Amino acid sequence: MGLFPDGMEKESVPRLRVLVTDGPGMRLDQVTQTVAGLGHDVIARESSLPEVARITSTERPDVALVIVHEGNTKGLEMIDRIVHEATCPVIAVLDVQDRVFVEEAAKRGIFAHIHGVDSQEMQGAIEIVLRRFAEYHDLEGAFGRRAVIERAKGILMERHGISEHAAFDMLRDESRRTNRKLVDLAEAVVMSRSMLPSQREDSPSGEAEPT
Repeated sequence: MGLFPDGMEKESVPRLRVLVTDGPGMRLDQVTQTVAGLGHDVIARESSLPEVARITSTERPDVALVIVHEGNTKGLEMIDRIVHEATCPVIAVLDVQDRVFVEEAAKRGIFAHIHGVDSQEMQGAIEIVLRRFAEYHDLEGAFGRRAVIERAKGILMERHGISEHAAFDMLRDESRRTNRKLVDLAEAVVMSRSMLPSQREDSPSGEAEPT
């Protein structure tokens, strides 16, 4: 099996900005050298919690690697800080087998964990977590789109006095008529209510009553 998934060549892998955190100096050096050897940029190597929070907030790394060494007492807190501040996936680099730590780290938001600093394992983990991270945000986007459509349906139901099914049919029919995406039309309903009737009542003759 090749190093990169789906037949990707090394040249096609983007150059990433990587944050390396925690761990003793020797381990920071090892992980940093492995990351650089894969063609990525290490934007910082930090073990200070406040500094890690600042860097992840201002530098916006693509991936963060948290080194978890034997006797580590702040690995979980470091993961908490990075997940809270950053918009990037976190990989735990473990020196020891620690199932309890992995379970706790997963609850706090890591996307993967690896053992040691093998370059193939690290690159494979990076590729996988980037895809998982993108899928996660796509899923978040899907939930957001669904929420917008549900809100638009609610507005139409209240204003027109129609059922949920009829409100959805109204959105769908207008989407087809105007060749606009359903979610875009729902957003228009929520934002501008352009599909809603005027507050003024029409006169029996069909002409708007004079003001």
